[in-house]
Amino acid sequence: MYLIAGLGNPGKEYEMTRHNIGFEVIDYLAEQYNIKVNRLKFKALYAEVNIGGEKVFLVKPQTYMNLSGESIREFSAFYKIPAQNIIVINDDISLKAGKIRIRTKGSAGGHNGLKSIIYQLNTDEFPRIKVGVGAPEHAEHDLADFVLGRFKKDEIPVLEDAIIRSAKAAETIIKQGADVAMNRFNG
Repeated sequence: MYLIAGLGNPGKEYEMTRHNIGFEVIDYLAEQYNIKVNRLKFKALYAEVNIGGEKVFLVKPQTYMNLSGESIREFSAFYKIPAQNIIVINDDISLKAGKIRIRTKGSAGGHNGLKSIIYQLNTDEFPRIKVGVGAPEHAEHDLADFVLGRFKKDEIPVLEDAIIRSAKAAETIIKQGADVAMNRFNG
């Protein structure tokens, strides 16, 4: 059993923002499996799907980014999903827009959603797919405004491709393992 958690903030005002790229990947996966992520449990919208013979929960925490770990911990505890079977998809400003990087463990790197998950699960040993959303062009830009901002028109095709690759990376982690996914998608 697996859980794929896309991180983001609930509400129309946050749709298609840099911080919500995780939600976009979950929505894309759901579309591929012809399901809707519309059931509510443990402070999250979720759906169930079968990927490679495994039961998988597609999860969009509705707690706002800083508390994402609460929802994920509750799913994990109730369904007895080990941390290594929890795949987190989040935005990353240290990566160029459209680049993805898979890691099997590591620090939060300043990302509040990851901080919450690490705190709630009491481990940093869970796979994550970081989706590059770029960084502000000028250091004086407020980081919160940047990640809560929308993508530039020329970034959209690059990000759409990153969403597809991130979804395939999550499926690869489930079907073939994180090492295979890292070899195939990091680079």
